[in-house]
Amino acid sequence: MHPTLRVIRDEHGVLSAVLRSISLLLTECRRRQIQLDFTVLRAMLFYIDEFPEKVHHTKESELLFPKIRERSDEGAAVLDRLDADHAASHRAVLELEHDLLALEMMADAADADARRVAFEAKMHGYVTSYLEHMRLEEVEMLPLAERVLGAGDWAALDAAFMKNRDPLTHREGDDAFRPLFKKILMTLPAPLGLGPAMEALDISYKRG
Repeated sequence: MHPTLRVIRDEHGVLSAVLRSISLLLTECRRRQIQLDFTVLRAMLFYIDEFPEKVHHTKESELLFPKIRERSDEGAAVLDRLDADHAASHRAVLELEHDLLALEMMADAADADARRVAFEAKMHGYVTSYLEHMRLEEVEMLPLAERVLGAGDWAALDAAFMKNRDPLTHREGDDAFRPLFKKILMTLPAPLGLGPAMEALDISYKRG
């Protein structure tokens, strides 16, 4: 497998683990009728904003997708949708970060329960749409890339994609993100932690 494709699949795997852990955390807090863990949710949303949105998506939309478009017009409609998803997803996570902050600051307000219900619904919707986005990339876009890109294309892409690696993968990542990585892993309570979610996805990681 080309390193570019391996990087994308690895990063999709850990992002899926984070997204599913958010949904699990919200569901469990609702089931137990306890307050949301704002610290953990802030850390996970910050991670999504800082790496998948700003780095992972940028590599796809600015490097991989243009090369596919140069070689074939077969996937134009799918690539248009994926690029639009990237733009919409970045706006959505910023709104979720703001909504979470408002929920925390207004925890004693009369409409706090309604705010929480609205946040949970929006967050679950975001998770669902993000997971579908990654599924579409892996089912439609990555196989197309394998068919239409040449050796020179892959050499350039592989060099670029091996930089700024996601620290939540088991391979070497960007050291600047490692403190955040450790914070997320160490603060999530079992069985909602990233450990079980990542093990289910057959992804290894290090705590230290």
